[in-house]
Amino acid sequence: MAAQRVADAINKDVVGKDPLFLCVLNGAFMFAADLLKKVNIPCQITFVKVASYDGMASTHTMKNLIGLNEDVEGRTIIVVEDIIDTGFTMEQVVAMLKERGAAEVRIATLFYKPQAFQRDYHIDYIGMEIPNDFIVGYGLDYDGYGRNLPHIYSLVKE
Repeated sequence: MAAQRVADAINKDVVGKDPLFLCVLNGAFMFAADLLKKVNIPCQITFVKVASYDGMASTHTMKNLIGLNEDVEGRTIIVVEDIIDTGFTMEQVVAMLKERGAAEVRIATLFYKPQAFQRDYHIDYIGMEIPNDFIVGYGLDYDGYGRNLPHIYSLVKE
């Protein structure tokens, strides 16, 4: 499974760095739960809630809904995201962490849409690449619905 592959790489790459995992809510909660069960190095986890979608379309702006309370200065941060498509939201999250003095910021995403990606930064850990479809399930939603679905489904416009 993708969570095991990502955890194996993290366990090897950041051993001895005492990373802080930053789970991006709401979508990444299921992936973060499965991932952290497989991370076997000392670490901490916290959560931030951001939004950049209105229905099925990206707004290209990030709304910081619940802020980061932990001190990240000098820390290795691993941002855990459900999906990266255009890349705008993650770019802003990384910038926020660097402004707060993070020593290193790594990105772990369950899904990555290379056809939709419009930014120029490295994604350290990718669970799987997918086509540029709108998906729901396993934490991902459509207008708040579908997060509880145990599998991933593509939405089809009628």
